Amino acid sequence: MSVMSARVDSKNKGAAPAGAAQSERAERIHHPDVGSLDLATIMRTLGDPIRLEIVRLRAEEEEMLCGDLYERLGLPASTGSYHAKLLRQAGITRARAAGTQRLLSLRRDDLESRFPGLVELITAPR
Repeated sequence: MSVMSARVDSKNKGAAPAGAAQSERAERIHHPDVGSLDLATIMRTLGDPIRLEIVRLRAEEEEMLCGDLYERLGLPASTGSYHAKLLRQAGITRARAAGTQRLLSLRRDDLESRFPGLVELITAPR
């Protein structure tokens, strides 16, 4: 074994296979635990009309590509991404990686188990 191959072997020791890198990236999207969801944080996050509209649209369908959602709302990707991030951090939505894109869904069951009736209240027609 040459010195060069020994260095490569020691660098790769414990390295994950190439396919595992993608699944790790998907798992790095942080979602708060149900028990840590805070009603004040949720309501403050939903105080913005754009975020409230995103939640209402998510209540109509299971999952939607973020890009399609932003286009439907007439938002630039950067603005839509900002609002989606705040919704996810508050525990209202769940983001799932789909290749290079993200799918966004409402955490309906989690919200209902923590705050019964909240989803119906926030998704009610205007």
